[in-house]
Amino acid sequence: MNADTEVAVAAESPTKKQKLTGPLIGTHNGHFHADEALAVFLLRLLPTYASSPLVRTRDPSLLSTCHTVVDVGGEYSVDTNRYDHHQRDFSTTFPARSTKLSSAGLVYKHFGHAIIAQQTGLDAGSPDVNVLYEKIYDDFIEAFDANDNGISAYDSKALSAAGIIKRFEDRGFSIASVVGRYNHERSTASSESEPQEEKSKEQKQAEEDARFLKASAFTGQQFLAELTDKHLSWLPARTIVRQCYADRQQWDPAGRIMVLPHRNDGLPWSDHLYTAESEAQAAAGGEYPSHFQVLYVLFPESGDADSKWRIRAVSVENGGFQNRKDLPDAWKGVRDEELDRASGISGCVFVHMGGFIGGNKTFEGALEMARKAVEV
Repeated sequence: MNADTEVAVAAESPTKKQKLTGPLIGTHNGHFHADEALAVFLLRLLPTYASSPLVRTRDPSLLSTCHTVVDVGGEYSVDTNRYDHHQRDFSTTFPARSTKLSSAGLVYKHFGHAIIAQQTGLDAGSPDVNVLYEKIYDDFIEAFDANDNGISAYDSKALSAAGIIKRFEDRGFSIASVVGRYNHERSTASSESEPQEEKSKEQKQAEEDARFLKASAFTGQQFLAELTDKHLSWLPARTIVRQCYADRQQWDPAGRIMVLPHRNDGLPWSDHLYTAESEAQAAAGGEYPSHFQVLYVLFPESGDADSKWRIRAVSVENGGFQNRKDLPDAWKGVRDEELDRASGISGCVFVHMGGFIGGNKTFEGALEMARKAVEV
């Protein structure tokens, strides 16, 4: 194999070469993208590929020597370990989704259960692994697929027709944009003040390969952080939030206030709340009244018995910063004793100017704030 095409470097340490003897992985050289960067990292999480070298080339003869090829080669075949999505007739999606897969989605589709089980210690056939598999695709992987296939989160024509104008530019605020910047990262050995010798083709390829591995490690770190969060925080919260939802009418007869328990860490609740509400609506035959939606969630600032309490307005599902019901206008941007007077409730700490969150020194005070807010 030519020196300008082989990358015998561990993904987690792009600058440290070591002998890699696992099945050879292939992808294309040249400008790289987030999907193949993640696809390579995902493969290397598995024991089979943990010590796999990587070849970056478009040469069919070299790709034919690879055990597994991603994002190049014009072939999608599980039997021959080929995971490209650029074929004219390619239309594969994740189950029950409509977004066409990229190389990241293809690798995740076929190896995701094994990766999740291996990283979490859960049994590969457990229901929890499948829940995480679905959730991580929805919240993380699908965006890689959409980005590489030129699919926007919103219908741009519909937005334009509705007169909706983007408030600010956010092209640089994504994983894909970070990977894009790695393509143009200067070598640490380069200096603008010193004349540079013309680099050989092999040197240029080696520098490009090193940048790719840094990008791959970056995307992989984000994947592992997402998996850790969903496994250790989001998944356990599901049972807790469902119980809190079932108990909500003890705080408000219409069920508009939900109270979360004391914990030493944050409890991700919004996903589980929306799911519980959807299930309740389905159980009621679609007749679940909108005024039974939870408007405010109360939670302690810490796990201490004497913790201060927060009141959070529930966002419209998929509505970003739009709330179902803001905290009262008269409370917005007001603090301490002034807020006590404005609300008629003692122990108030603050209400944010945006009306989405506030605080009180006690649970009783936060509950009174919520009860007043639902009636305003």
